[in-house]
Amino acid sequence: MAALSQWLITNEYSWYVIVTLLGLLVGSFLNVVIYRLPVMLKHGWQQECAEFSGQTIPERPKFNLNTPRSRCQSCQHQLSALDNIPLLSWLLLRGHCRYCQASVSKRYPLIELASAILSALAVWRFGASPQLFAALILSWSLLCMTMIDIDHLLLPDNLTLPLMWLGLLLNINTLFIPLQDAVIGAVVGYGVLWSLYWLFKLATGKEGMGYGDFKLLAALGAWFGWQAVLPILLISSLVGTVLGLALMANRRLNSERTLPFGPALALAGWVYLIWGKPLISWYWSVAL
Repeated sequence: MAALSQWLITNEYSWYVIVTLLGLLVGSFLNVVIYRLPVMLKHGWQQECAEFSGQTIPERPKFNLNTPRSRCQSCQHQLSALDNIPLLSWLLLRGHCRYCQASVSKRYPLIELASAILSALAVWRFGASPQLFAALILSWSLLCMTMIDIDHLLLPDNLTLPLMWLGLLLNINTLFIPLQDAVIGAVVGYGVLWSLYWLFKLATGKEGMGYGDFKLLAALGAWFGWQAVLPILLISSLVGTVLGLALMANRRLNSERTLPFGPALALAGWVYLIWGKPLISWYWSVAL
């Protein structure tokens, strides 16, 4: 057993296998969070509004990340553990419910697969190190927030604010950057988008983005420092422009549909996590 443990620790390929499998498992959990957290927040807001106005909301069945158990969306049959094996269950059942044969969305295995790929790339970038575990948490969090923002145009404080505080805590011992740079990065990240928001609103009378975007960029600034804010903004702007043009070309984006900025920010933050320093070095070599 000791020999096996030592092999797992020292063998590079074992880390790829372990972390990739972990990414699949976490991806399955992310599917739950992506669906249930917005519903939980909605219920909470409705309850607060009702209490403020003196109204009474009928008692709802318990609903959180653990309860009720997962069910088929078509026949409502409770899913067993064998039905919830990440990616494998979907492939073995050929994308259909075991009980009613209804089609199961490809979205679930794709999120699990994305989580596994992001995890494997984190191993490739950081190896077996403290930065690896931090990178995994950040990657999974960004994936989760991306999907929630796509679905609901919402970046929940429950995710953005803990991510910001975690970035500051991790950098107390300079995990990625000095703590001073992390604190300034959080302030600059929030302040830049807050300023752009108000300039756009004063000029057009419209809201160009939400406060969740400010908090997400503040979190990324806390992780990577003030030096990362401009590169992340540039990458996210490029990603948002390309995505917007592609959707317009396919007639899937019009004046009545809002394109969330959170996914572009999340992707830019993840790109900076993996390739930030090489990108900065390349940019300065070209610029100079």
